[in-house]
Amino acid sequence: MAKAAVYTLIATAFVVFIIFSPISQHNSKCVGLNRRLGYNVRHPTFDPLVAKMERFAEEKEGLGHHSNTIKSENFKLASEMVEVYEYLTEGRTLNITLRLVILFPLLDRQPKDGMVSFNELETWITKQAMERLNYTTGKEMETKDKNGDKLISFKEYLPQFSDKDIEKNAMGHGEAGWWMDKFTSADIDQNGYLNFTEFKDFLHPEDSKNVDVKKWLLTEKLSRMDYDNDSKLNFVEFRDHAYRMYIGYVEFETNGLNPPTAEEKFAELDVNKDKFLSVGELIPFLHYLQPGELSYAKYYTNYLINEADDNKDGKLILQEMLNHENIFYSSAYGDNHDDDDHDEL
Repeated sequence: MAKAAVYTLIATAFVVFIIFSPISQHNSKCVGLNRRLGYNVRHPTFDPLVAKMERFAEEKEGLGHHSNTIKSENFKLASEMVEVYEYLTEGRTLNITLRLVILFPLLDRQPKDGMVSFNELETWITKQAMERLNYTTGKEMETKDKNGDKLISFKEYLPQFSDKDIEKNAMGHGEAGWWMDKFTSADIDQNGYLNFTEFKDFLHPEDSKNVDVKKWLLTEKLSRMDYDNDSKLNFVEFRDHAYRMYIGYVEFETNGLNPPTAEEKFAELDVNKDKFLSVGELIPFLHYLQPGELSYAKYYTNYLINEADDNKDGKLILQEMLNHENIFYSSAYGDNHDDDDHDEL
């Protein structure tokens, strides 16, 4: 009872903190990088402690802003918040200087040389992105898995569609057939149910390794670029749409040094040299057309190093990170930039 009471007090106090903290007042989008790439996406969180705070903020929404109690199932989450208190300033913000000092040895792994390389930082950020994908998939699965069998059926996820709707198989965007096509592409074993991995592919197709899911997503993307509706891209369609998306990323990756021309990139992708790009030929290009959290981890890594690498040696020492500490926490403490969200598909 005493332990439960302590957790209740901690959780209640943290609810008060989270309501007024920058975590709840600002969105989780990387302002500086979004300005460079031209749109808002949710980027991987650099600090796993911030991820915990964000998750607690989500739980807080279910409690209500003025709740003085916390349900028993939230005790574990509340106990985890004890760690957060160690890093709060008197102004109820995260002590990011202290956090960077603590995190630096965890980033500096291979080799442990007092510097964080691109690969070390990308590995770290990708890990945070994967944990976020697993977390959001798990939360959604808890909500939709009505019978608790750890599998999601089409009807469980989309109960609004009747048997008649499914039989009709209408393929318009958002209709039953459209959703079923997406569901089937994620159902690797074709048993009519999605396990955790398959459900994650279904929810986050842009981060999937499943070729069928990638083809489904590319078909959606191509439908918006394909002027003549032949299910492939000719050079003009590629140049006017896909290449424009690509060039923003490649210029960022190479700092504008000699990016391939539209003609060069088209020829590279056109494996069978028929002067058209099919869905299959565009699979290696998908992460430019629809970057997900895992793809974005690379761009986020590049951005952080470009911004904080004062001596331009391609690596970060602790002092460089401390010199630019705010960019590592811009998702939580950045200004609220009002760009339109990037198109989901």
